[in-house]
Amino acid sequence: MALLCFDVGNTHTHWGVVEGRHVLMQGELPTQCLDTPALQALLDTHANAGVALASVVPKVTAVIQPVLLSSGRPFYHLQHDTVRGLGFDYPKPAEVGQDRLADCVGAQFVAGAPAVIIGMGTATTVDILTDRGYAGGIIAPGLGVMTQYLHERTALLPALDPASLLGGPAIGKSTIDAMRAGCALGFAGMIGALLDGVCAELVRQGSPMPKVIVTGGAAVYLPAVWRDRVLHEPHLTLIGLAEAHRRHFA
Repeated sequence: MALLCFDVGNTHTHWGVVEGRHVLMQGELPTQCLDTPALQALLDTHANAGVALASVVPKVTAVIQPVLLSSGRPFYHLQHDTVRGLGFDYPKPAEVGQDRLADCVGAQFVAGAPAVIIGMGTATTVDILTDRGYAGGIIAPGLGVMTQYLHERTALLPALDPASLLGGPAIGKSTIDAMRAGCALGFAGMIGALLDGVCAELVRQGSPMPKVIVTGGAAVYLPAVWRDRVLHEPHLTLIGLAEAHRRHFA
């Protein structure tokens, strides 16, 4: 069965129509615009699909959940106490964002455990999945935060578009090129250091080397040499939401 999945974030809400590992259709809305008419339009367009929700914005959840429940179709809200087949090696599961739980379920589905999931959005998140389930993670600045911070906290440095960071020199011959090199190389270096630290700790604990899955919009800014090191799954959260829905109603 095709499922209409909603990943509600602080800035944007990603939605997709998912069947198994395949995202048949997907889009994005500003979360502040996810009012009842916009939501109802998506429900009407995909009238035969079940519905799955993950949200990190409780105020928005309170508005849209009644609409989803009243749609009369199989509805599932992914939370730490509703997710099946994941497990937790973590003292306070309620603290883990629902989007990160969806990523872990998606990682179980597409790659199995152990796995390290790197989410590259507004923040950079690293989540660890073992055979015991969700085992912890890391939260670090995202690429957009890096570029914007330099502009906002200095008088003379301009704002950078993250899309302009690819392909620049490693040694800047201008202020712009110096900023590009610092952000692009610094971001990739940060990801590499986080990944090396996590993998080394897992191996010390007796785990085999984990698979590495990268998701999120900033994944394209990783250097080309990373391509053989990671599995890039841009729709991991939506795929995980659909799999969590399937498990719930199985």
